[in-house]
Amino acid sequence: DLPMKPAVKTVLGLLLLLASAGCSMLQTQEGSDWVGYRETGKASFYANQHQGQKTASGERYHAGQNTAAHRKLPFGSKVKITNKQNGKSVVARVNDRGPFTKGYVIDLSKSAFSSIASLSTGVVPVQIEVVD
Repeated sequence: DLPMKPAVKTVLGLLLLLASAGCSMLQTQEGSDWVGYRETGKASFYANQHQGQKTASGERYHAGQNTAAHRKLPFGSKVKITNKQNGKSVVARVNDRGPFTKGYVIDLSKSAFSSIASLSTGVVPVQIEVVD
């Protein structure tokens, strides 16, 4: 053991505690900090095989609920997704991570996607905005 001043031991102890807690106390922005955040790109929807599967948040995917996957928005964020081709929009709650394809900004449940476009379209250009 190296001799250390008590203050140094306290700081090192706190750093170890934070590291062992997965740095949860150091996480970035809270959901409300994201309100007004906008992004444009492509949106697609979940394939049938995902029905009932666990999402990154631990919830199970249900095609009939308006949910979405985003790479970084906090789980529980409410996002308004607007189809740039027809102006239709829907609000969905983020409960999963993805999409991981370049140019895609959000993956939607079948229910959410069908509110803004025909499922046969498959992919649409969108603008997303965090509303809550």
